[in-house]
Amino acid sequence: MAEKKQNPPWTRDEIILALDLYRQVQGAWPRESDPRVAALSDTLNSFWRAQGHEGATLRNANGVRMKLMNLRAHDPAHADKAGLKAGNHIEREVWADFADDPRHLKETADAIRQTIVWGKAIHIEVESDEVLDPNEVDAPEGRLLTVMHHRRERSRKIVKAKKQDVLKKVGRLTCEACSFDFAERYGARGDGFIECHHIKPLADLAEAGNTRLADLALLCANCHRMIHAKRPWLSVNELRSLLDPER
Repeated sequence: MAEKKQNPPWTRDEIILALDLYRQVQGAWPRESDPRVAALSDTLNSFWRAQGHEGATLRNANGVRMKLMNLRAHDPAHADKAGLKAGNHIEREVWADFADDPRHLKETADAIRQTIVWGKAIHIEVESDEVLDPNEVDAPEGRLLTVMHHRRERSRKIVKAKKQDVLKKVGRLTCEACSFDFAERYGARGDGFIECHHIKPLADLAEAGNTRLADLALLCANCHRMIHAKRPWLSVNELRSLLDPER
């Protein structure tokens, strides 16, 4: 008899979607027949099936409802009501990142749903760290949008076009945060060497359309890693301010 796969733990992406539903039901305990619960269950199951996980109980309606009650335990508005206390640190982090910003929560949840529904998530291994540098962390918006972010900024075609555009306009490739010039420091070995960073908000990444050159910033490896080193990620301007507070 084949060994049954253990259900994977809830990811940040899933908890963001659950929090979006929690806001819709205003912290109430929804009926198991609630179509919104069924819709979220279907969305999550379709994603996990694409990752090779099968089973009707993977993210069933009752599991979704229980996750909503896990979230209610973090809600000050329901501090005097019973909430399921079981959970993990990701729930606390997601609550802290999104609970007071309903617009950003909805935009992020919509982008995650679009990523799953459009099938862009099929080849994203959410249980592995292969898509991330060991010194980087997922964005607050979750693994799916983090991976989409990296894929867009690592596209050889768009990176080449961005470098060519900057060389044509400026004549050199320098870091937009610290002004480091690889060619100036390393000579011919550093000629043409620099990384690209996608500056478009992660909640917008699921929208149809190609990456524009204006969506990319040129950064040295150090500055690029610093942007992704901790949550929340820094903008290029915020990183510049860290390097030069008087700037």
